[in-house]
Amino acid sequence: MRANLDDAALCEPVPQLRLYREWLERERDLQFDDYAKMWRWSTRDVSAFWRSIWDYHGIQSSTPFASVVDGGPMPAVAWFDGAQVNYVHEVFRHVGMAEAAGQPAIVAENEQGASVELEWRTLRRRSASLALELRRQGVGRGDRVAAYLPNIPEAVVAFLACASLGAVWTLCSPDMGAPAVLDRLRQASPKALIAVDGVFYGGKAMDRVATVLGIREALPSVTALFVLETGHGQSRIADALDLAGAMARQDDEVEAFAPEWVPFDHPLWILYSSGTTGLPKPIVHGHGGVIVTTYVGNIHLDLGASYALNTLEERFHWYSATGWVMWNQQVGGLLSGTTICLFDGAPSGPKERPDWSTLWDFAARHKVTWFGAGAAFYSSCQKAGVSLSERQDLYTIRALGSTGSPLPADVQMWGSDQFTRLGRPDIWWCNISGGTDIAAAFMTGNRELPATPGRLQCRHLGAAVEAWNEAGHPVIGEVGELVCVQPFPSMPLYFWGDAAGTQYRSSYFSVWPGVWRHGDWLRIEADGSCSINGRSDATINRHGLRMGTAELYAAVERLPDVADTLAVDIEDDRGGSRLLMFVTPIGGRTLDADMKTRLGEAIRTSLSPRFIPDQYIEAPGILRTLSGKKLELPIKRLFQGWPIAKVINRDTIANPDLVPWYAAQAAQAQEKRL
Repeated sequence: MRANLDDAALCEPVPQLRLYREWLERERDLQFDDYAKMWRWSTRDVSAFWRSIWDYHGIQSSTPFASVVDGGPMPAVAWFDGAQVNYVHEVFRHVGMAEAAGQPAIVAENEQGASVELEWRTLRRRSASLALELRRQGVGRGDRVAAYLPNIPEAVVAFLACASLGAVWTLCSPDMGAPAVLDRLRQASPKALIAVDGVFYGGKAMDRVATVLGIREALPSVTALFVLETGHGQSRIADALDLAGAMARQDDEVEAFAPEWVPFDHPLWILYSSGTTGLPKPIVHGHGGVIVTTYVGNIHLDLGASYALNTLEERFHWYSATGWVMWNQQVGGLLSGTTICLFDGAPSGPKERPDWSTLWDFAARHKVTWFGAGAAFYSSCQKAGVSLSERQDLYTIRALGSTGSPLPADVQMWGSDQFTRLGRPDIWWCNISGGTDIAAAFMTGNRELPATPGRLQCRHLGAAVEAWNEAGHPVIGEVGELVCVQPFPSMPLYFWGDAAGTQYRSSYFSVWPGVWRHGDWLRIEADGSCSINGRSDATINRHGLRMGTAELYAAVERLPDVADTLAVDIEDDRGGSRLLMFVTPIGGRTLDADMKTRLGEAIRTSLSPRFIPDQYIEAPGILRTLSGKKLELPIKRLFQGWPIAKVINRDTIANPDLVPWYAAQAAQAQEKRL
């Protein structure tokens, strides 16, 4: 038992799912013997379930709604027709009670050790101040505001300022080079751009002034540029507005400012797909859908307004780059009155001296109670021999979250053992899976269910998720396509610029009309637990920063001596992956050290150093279909050990003579692993 620990700090909060279940019994006369029955009700009586979430959380609306859900089949569904809401109204309803309990809104620290706390009133004042300045610059309802910011409090402030005006937020990580950023932001045509002049990551300061100038020049729609001076930029942007100053006003107009009421389906933000098969898809989610779905997600995460429960102060951290949907999910902790803890920097510190204790040290300093990260982070900690069992300063952590890729069972058991020896045998793992497409989870955790190492404990309330075989029949205990057979409020409103909805429907509803096909391989067990068996696309995910192969190819195939390339990200059983790039040089050239260096620099400049391949392989050619598409998934599966006959059909290939060469390469890779 931890020494000198106040007894009050040991009191675990009552599980949020239990509180909600008791409310259903008391207010709706509904009783559920187990979670499976509760989940079935939530997915079969869709209107009653989502109405209960509205009432349970007391969601604020300036007008009544006529119906909970109407229309269909998917995606032609309308939610809470007539309601007027705003994400920011829901966040700042907690100001008084949270501050009375001494609970800050944001705790933040960067890799260099500088930390800051923002009280709820300070967060509200700064976001109001920036909102008023954005309004003075001509930004209003429906206008897009783009940001090029790391995981810092200013990014949260800017998002809330934008949302409070009914403007549409879109965010890119400064990890990305200008080409990748512009592939995204050009589609949104933002009126304002908010950026940093530099970043510090992996022990290095990086100037971003030239990148910001290039982005602004390529976006003629931008009429106002706000820049946060970090000390890492080598020069000033003379005509830029000072972001820090725009957030700093303290006057009656700021105090009187109130977020605008907007329709339930008014766009809140634009997130981007990974760009696997072309330009990243600009996915639009609405205020109302994000609000109600995040509230349910927070129930599953067991996040609640701890000041209202008279328990320990909740401090929620999920390590994320700003380009990953988990950034949005972490900000969503504010909706439940929870303190969010942001870390800006590399999870392992400087590259020259990697230290996988970096995030744990951060968690200890700020008394984090809920700690989340990508699965690969935990695997890296295990492989690096990180010891948590003797660290009494981690005793406040009661929950561990994982996503991004499947968490290996032995890694989860390693983490549980570390905390058991620390004196926390009740440590709870909440493994989740969902994504950018829905800004939420389809599979998630339940603190009251048994642990399921290597799997996700349950399906999300309200998410009618099934695994379907090729015939479109649900299966249990078998791998199938992840589908959702009932509408979910945070499914996209549309793709920006896709006025007819053609691209939206083809992305999710082309295989089974009226049924959402997510793009994951899913296995559901008899006990309701789930496992994800990989993507059915070619997304690359490096420490939470997702990228599609199309963007990777665009970066490297500009080189004059590169004829063609193909990239595959091969996941391993440790939660990590190995990125391979096959390169076919222009005739007479070879893949020498100089070419590899230039390939890496092209990726570093255009995208991010995170996407530099682990291995380059010179190939006699790139396998393509008769229609000219690269065979990414077949090659990936070949390298994962699938039989060649199951993944490659020679009759559909334009250059089948190359198949034996790829088969031999995959066999050699398998031999090395065995």
